[in-house]
Amino acid sequence: MTTFDEHTFSLDIPVTLRLAREEDLPLLEWRGQYTQFRTIFRRTFREQLMGRRLMILATVQNIPIGQVFVQLRSREQRIAIQGKRAYLYALRVMDMFQSQGIGGRLIDEAEAMVMTLDYQWTSIAVAKDNPRALRLYERKGYRIFDESEGDWSYTDHKGRVQSIHEPCWLLEKRLFRR
Repeated sequence: MTTFDEHTFSLDIPVTLRLAREEDLPLLEWRGQYTQFRTIFRRTFREQLMGRRLMILATVQNIPIGQVFVQLRSREQRIAIQGKRAYLYALRVMDMFQSQGIGGRLIDEAEAMVMTLDYQWTSIAVAKDNPRALRLYERKGYRIFDESEGDWSYTDHKGRVQSIHEPCWLLEKRLFRR
């Protein structure tokens, strides 16, 4: 073996789960990968401050490496009903940290938080072309109850309206206190 050979070693890195802080918002863009969602992140954070949403982060040394957002009420009652059903969305984990259990831990944390707010159900959507995420949600106890055309829009960081069409399954889970 020479110094030019490939060497592998493992790291044991502590991951912290916590609510987002204002200083996290630029870091949620993941070095430009999600800059187009800048206005969504800011609006979601304002709604977290008003008690309408939660932004749960997985961080390493205060750098977000994963997230799940929670909508606590919606006009569409099959998604979220204040005090009864919370909607988990925007679940993502940085590529290099995937398959380490972080996504599952984020879901667990979201469920624990909404249970403390006396919610009895959670729902989540998964793109029909994302079987890996569907398997994760089913392992966590979610079951398909409906489907959606997945049409939504947002205003990007340049002020342009972006329209999304992503057919998805809607899943739900009854929460039980442990």
